[in-house]
Amino acid sequence: MSSPHLTITQSGAVARITLTQPEIRNAFSDEVIAEITAAFLDVGARADVRAVVLAAEGTAFCAGANLNWMRRMADYTRDENVQDAGKLAAMLRVIYECPKPTIARVQGDVYAGGMGLVAACDMAVAVESAGFCLSEVKLGLIPATIGPYVARAMGARAAHRYFLTGERFSAAEALRIGFVHEVVDFELLDETVDAWTRTLSANGPAAVAACKRLVQQVAGRDIDAPLIAATVEAIADIRASDEGREGVQSFLNKRKPSWLLP
Repeated sequence: MSSPHLTITQSGAVARITLTQPEIRNAFSDEVIAEITAAFLDVGARADVRAVVLAAEGTAFCAGANLNWMRRMADYTRDENVQDAGKLAAMLRVIYECPKPTIARVQGDVYAGGMGLVAACDMAVAVESAGFCLSEVKLGLIPATIGPYVARAMGARAAHRYFLTGERFSAAEALRIGFVHEVVDFELLDETVDAWTRTLSANGPAAVAACKRLVQQVAGRDIDAPLIAATVEAIADIRASDEGREGVQSFLNKRKPSWLLP
């Protein structure tokens, strides 16, 4: 799949969704949101995909909403704004709940709605020169639809500062607050992404998907009887599954598990 806005490619077990509008800093519109949503649904359903990389061309990863879309939104009624924002919220949820592990390859600046793209991915690596900004308050707006994902990624304390101030912060600060997992020189960006995808591809695909759901289900919840019961059920299910049995048997017999690709 390809369009003027993005491309989908696959190499081995790794699918890559790349934003391809560097001339407008990969800012998105309602049309781009629909294409990103469809792209993640597509690769998430592919049995031969073990990891998904979200990347971008140019000097910026994503600058949020593009100007033409913002001009249209300026004349929307409240009901039209609800419908419009719902599409962005749906895209973020599709990325967040993608059954395959997702990696944000951040090669440049990330602003506003672009922060949601990074936060909705499971993992993120950024170049040292990348800048980050939740700039909505500077326009009298709030980072509402991206808020749940960004607040989870950076933590409530950091969110209080950066949601309210709208100040730009560095990749080093993004790493310190946990918004990204690693910061590297540009020359090491693809090497880092490749190392992560190799590691992900070597793990049981059903287990990886279950682990992703597990984190989403347990993070921030009280450790009470219902949660404990849910974790007991989860480990019982995976142990009794074909993949779980194969993984244990391969370990005990000192052989490679069947899910490792040739």
